[in-house]
Amino acid sequence: MKTVTSMAEESPKRQGIGSLEIGLRILNYISAAPKPPTLKELSGALDLSPSRAHKYLVSLLREGYINQVNHTQYTLGNSSLTLGISALRRINPIQLSYEAVDRLNEETDKTVSVTVWNGNGPLIIKWLDSSQPIPVNVRLGAELSPLNSASGRIYLAHLPAKRRNELVDQYYKNSRSLPRQRGKAVTREELQPHLNAIKRDNYCAFFSDYLPEINVLSRPVFDINGGIVTVITLLGLERDTDISEGSFLFEQVRECTDRVTRQICGQQRQGNGRD
Repeated sequence: MKTVTSMAEESPKRQGIGSLEIGLRILNYISAAPKPPTLKELSGALDLSPSRAHKYLVSLLREGYINQVNHTQYTLGNSSLTLGISALRRINPIQLSYEAVDRLNEETDKTVSVTVWNGNGPLIIKWLDSSQPIPVNVRLGAELSPLNSASGRIYLAHLPAKRRNELVDQYYKNSRSLPRQRGKAVTREELQPHLNAIKRDNYCAFFSDYLPEINVLSRPVFDINGGIVTVITLLGLERDTDISEGSFLFEQVRECTDRVTRQICGQQRQGNGRD
């Protein structure tokens, strides 16, 4: 499978056009600024003289990449918007998730999966075994329980309250056993605080809760609107799969999902309980 490699990744020392890079730095600064910056703020932040910075701003204004507001401040213009929309149209979140778990599987030698929400529960759309496959009766195309799977609880935690309550009520009405967490049963009253913690902490982990001697860690991938695109999961035998917060594997999964979110959104999302 062919992958696209940026020129920066391919050859970071390749000679470029300095003036273009300065212009792009100005655009990046305006894009990231909490409010439209002034010429003085731009020149100070980018270590450019005001006269030099002004020349770049004139060119960017002329080409429509920035607009001037209040006669002294600068914000992104229509040409920048067109570029952004074009980039968004070319993003394939599912493919990015696939490529990310390929790498995660190779770097950790753990079983990994990708799920999407099908309306009732997580659906496994990619499954990669480790070099020593674990004994689980779950494979590609399987629909998982929204409460008895780590990925399911992540989706459940982010669902609108009405739909979440419908699924939860249905489970507690029809299931013969309570959902479990850290070896303990979770009552209906205890479930919502548990889901709130999952949404806040941005992950769900099982420590031999459903699969004997198997640990499971799931984290979500978000789109630009804050919705979950996919959930990436890592599984392994308890004896050699430490998924406690701060562990090597935990950080590997965190970086994996955060990287895909950055690829989709253009930058790391802030707030709303995300890391």
